[in-house]
Amino acid sequence: MPYQTLLAEKREGIVWVTVNRPEKRNALNQRVMEELDSCFREIASDAEARVAILTGAGDKAFVAGADIGELAVQSPISGRETSIRGQRTLDLIENLGKPVIAAVNGYALGGGCELAMACTLRIASENAMFGQPEVKLGIIPGYAGTQRLRRLVGEGKALELILTGEAINAQEAFRIGLVNQAVPANELKPAAEALARKILSNAPLAIKFALEAVRHGADLSHSDGEFLEAALFGACCATEDMKEGTRAFLEKREAKFAGK
Repeated sequence: MPYQTLLAEKREGIVWVTVNRPEKRNALNQRVMEELDSCFREIASDAEARVAILTGAGDKAFVAGADIGELAVQSPISGRETSIRGQRTLDLIENLGKPVIAAVNGYALGGGCELAMACTLRIASENAMFGQPEVKLGIIPGYAGTQRLRRLVGEGKALELILTGEAINAQEAFRIGLVNQAVPANELKPAAEALARKILSNAPLAIKFALEAVRHGADLSHSDGEFLEAALFGACCATEDMKEGTRAFLEKREAKFAGK
């Protein structure tokens, strides 16, 4: 479907989703959030869409944050509702059942950093900047930034970034584990696509089950996580892809997965 604030293009199993408000440094307003929710629901239901790459229009910003004009007029009730809606959309992206790669091509601040953290993997260009500067505006992160940042980089570093509101560059984000790769700006899109194609070469159901084991296992005890892993491992063993993958290995050829 057509969008006002997004561009979406599917090519050979990869859906490129671009937040397209370069005049506002791709800031998140209500329209963007609604369209992100709709777009990723479409991706979830599209069997041909196996990996998504999320980026921002232009070369200045991935998403520079929330639209301050909308933010400034929030009441306690509307602010809570806005936070809950945003959390739901980012939860949808995180639990899509398909890998989502954030190609961070500039500023990823506030809601932009939260959006990147909801993605499965993150690749940053050398000019990217990450931060949760909400305390400078008298608020706190509202799209689960207090939760995801802690899980990705540890409580101490998360608190330092949130309480100071200071931004860090791509190299520091890579050092602390906030991003998976930091690359030159002209290599960002090729690097994101190369990573997506590596994932595409593997069994679709195995990818889905691996995501489920890691995501849901994080909220379980170690023994319950092992139980979930064993159940999903067993489910893999019932798939045609498992039979094809093991047969191809024994026959020393490339596997041809069907997602069944």
